[in-house]
Amino acid sequence: MPMSRPPYPPEFRRQMVELVRAGRTPEELAKEFEPTAQSIRNWVVQADRDEGRRDDGLTSAEKQELARLRREVRQLREEREILKKAGGFLRAGDGSAEMKYRLIDAEKTRYGVCLLARVVGVSRQGYYAWKSRGPSHRARQDEALTDTITKIHAGSRGTYGSPRVHAELRQEYGVRIGRKRVARLMRAARLEGVHRRRRRGLTRRDPAATPAEDLVKRDFTAPAPDRTLTADITYVPTGEGWLYLAVVLDVFSRRIVGWAMTDHMRTELVIDALEMAIWNRRPAPGVIRHSDQGSQYTSLSFSQRCRSAGIRTSTGTVADCFDNAVTESFFATLETELLDRHHFATRAQAKAACFDFIEGFYNPRRRHSTLGMLSPAEYERRYNAEQDRYAAA
Repeated sequence: MPMSRPPYPPEFRRQMVELVRAGRTPEELAKEFEPTAQSIRNWVVQADRDEGRRDDGLTSAEKQELARLRREVRQLREEREILKKAGGFLRAGDGSAEMKYRLIDAEKTRYGVCLLARVVGVSRQGYYAWKSRGPSHRARQDEALTDTITKIHAGSRGTYGSPRVHAELRQEYGVRIGRKRVARLMRAARLEGVHRRRRRGLTRRDPAATPAEDLVKRDFTAPAPDRTLTADITYVPTGEGWLYLAVVLDVFSRRIVGWAMTDHMRTELVIDALEMAIWNRRPAPGVIRHSDQGSQYTSLSFSQRCRSAGIRTSTGTVADCFDNAVTESFFATLETELLDRHHFATRAQAKAACFDFIEGFYNPRRRHSTLGMLSPAEYERRYNAEQDRYAAA
């Protein structure tokens, strides 16, 4: 029987509290992350108690002003969402009235015809006149598909290309069409996936250290979770200097089970990431932890922590990315889909963005080609469900 998930690590809970204090609601966060809204609310209450915060309430005038501002924000958000959706339609049809009417028709059940017409700059009467003529069956199909594809692409944070969009259409929406048609509709809507670039390594080997044996030998497969873990460090540029990110990845599901971020590359960084992995997974003795020969991973303190946890250490050869390919692949994804697309003024901004990417997108939602286009979390859920069926049989 698979073990139940242990409590969330303190650093994870602190990040969720900071997101709530920054303006996110527990309900919004629960849709993106794994904890429930009630758990998030409990964390916020506990944090307020621990820090001695007080809530003196709002005056009636302040509540009225807050309600007014919320209405304005809601309206602006709706208009922004409409304009984002309009981008795909209008670019494909050079901003013609026809394409604006198609947008209104696709979104009218969500926003209303009057609001849509005002935002895109056409009349409501003009839309109804167009509607009475009616588009062809094929055009209506393409219109509905383009709308769904646009939603999928936006949900992937603008990162999915046609293969992952095609998988999402099949697995989540039950739409069975050819990948070439998906690619054609994405081209018409000017929707593109992101492309990877080569990553610069950070390995600094300690010549006095004796590296562990390579127990993996580039076999990045595992029959079950918590059998083989890989680890590495990358850097995130910010206006304040580098932020260093260390991760621990489960080879079975490609899930990031441990991470740590700080402004230095000392051994404490990789130990903190390992501690989170141990907290999250409670691995049985004998699990392999594989990395390069960086001085942090060959240090005495790191080796001692691995031994105390019953973890077998493994290292690849020097300056060979293929000996730690799965972690390199994750970092390439992180850099392509997040770091290359944003500039962070502070380390705090970068840390929040990396946390959101790992725990809010990559682990629970991002489709992985090696996993049959399932997310790491879904891949593990299906495995655990299958183990439960075997145990019950």
